[in-house]
Amino acid sequence: MTVSNLSRFARPALGALTFTALMALPAFGQDAPAPDAAETAVAGAVSQETQYILNSFLMLVGGFLVFWMAAGFTMLEAGFVRSKNVSMQLLKNITMYSVACIAYYLIGYLIMYPGDAWMVNGILGAVGIAVLEPVGLTADAADLTYATVSSDFFFQVMFCATAASIVSGTVAERIKLWPFLLFVLVLTALIYPIQASWKWGGGFLDQMGFLDFAGSTVVHSVGGWAALAGAIVIGARKGKYNADGSVNALPGSNMALATLGMFILWFGWYGFNGASQLAMGTVGDIADVGRVMANTNAGAVGGALAAAALTHFIYKKVDLTFVINGALAGLVSVTAEPLTPGLGTASLIGAVGGVIVVLTVPLLDKFKIDDVVGAIPVHLFAGIWGTIAVVITNPDASLSVQLISIVTVGVFTFVASFLVWIVVKAVMGLRPTEEDELLGLDKAEVGVEAYPEFAGASVR
Repeated sequence: MTVSNLSRFARPALGALTFTALMALPAFGQDAPAPDAAETAVAGAVSQETQYILNSFLMLVGGFLVFWMAAGFTMLEAGFVRSKNVSMQLLKNITMYSVACIAYYLIGYLIMYPGDAWMVNGILGAVGIAVLEPVGLTADAADLTYATVSSDFFFQVMFCATAASIVSGTVAERIKLWPFLLFVLVLTALIYPIQASWKWGGGFLDQMGFLDFAGSTVVHSVGGWAALAGAIVIGARKGKYNADGSVNALPGSNMALATLGMFILWFGWYGFNGASQLAMGTVGDIADVGRVMANTNAGAVGGALAAAALTHFIYKKVDLTFVINGALAGLVSVTAEPLTPGLGTASLIGAVGGVIVVLTVPLLDKFKIDDVVGAIPVHLFAGIWGTIAVVITNPDASLSVQLISIVTVGVFTFVASFLVWIVVKAVMGLRPTEEDELLGLDKAEVGVEAYPEFAGASVR
């Protein structure tokens, strides 16, 4: 990891202010050496002020792209749920994003990036709201070693909202709106920022040498752990499982929307991973940004093709839903280290993610864990794999440190999320009535049906 990329957790004080073809590729080597840390520390042909502007611009563009992932999650969920619950998913995604942004502004940002103001050093960040730089900031008053506070906040709040989006699809079709938003409030104000501070805020996991470039664990596994806890506490949708353990298929309403959602997420991921370089003011940095984006694409390609091949082998047909999630799992898998692999290695890392999805979706059903969109296999299981896979290409990674970090973040997030779900259930309930669930949440809670002309079919 280059010196410039270390700024993600070294500079946050600003926050207070196909297989055969693949095997022919270089599987375990780099296509080009990563730049030497000393080289990237030296100013390039542009001034420090210009580097500051370019770094800020990169994070703003990255933030735009990660924001677009909210549309991807929304369309994916709208396609994977039944027609009687589509409006509910649309509403949840709008309000959930809004809650996440407010919670991160008021509480989460400074907890995640306390600078020197830790309440418990390396473990618990600071109390306070996010404060942007003053209007009309001049170069002599700016810390030109990183980027603007506003671009940093804007980029980071999108990651926080992404973690919440992962939960939404898993618990779809059987949770009321307000209890869900209450959980999101706690997740984005406290749970996500606390664990993220341990790595990206310069906390104890970072000090141990934990590597997670753009968040296979910090973002994706965290969303997956929270979703798993929710699925266990809330229970399965009515009619999903029979008494003998057999599974009833509850097909989604629109595979075109789900596929569109996948492509939007794929597109947004270029910002998610690429802008996590956090700098593009030198030749080395901009080369690394391009390398990260190319490897991100390769991971998705590997995941999609692996899922297509494996479903054809197992089921004798290629399952579109698995291919959609295979591509997403490939993206998650490469997110922890999209810089150091070569294209062949990145494709293979993504391919393993695609295999994980195909094998673990049925496993969840065996335990009667109802995950409507497959977010747990995609984000949790593939996230764990991706975090481990860092050691394949990054010589600075320690397998023991990666495993300790996975377990630490996992235990904290799952236990905290489980307790929050239990408390919310006790205080205000989580599920609609059986009648409302059968009728559909569009009618029961939202009052606006997504497909009113097919109202007769909406009770299936």
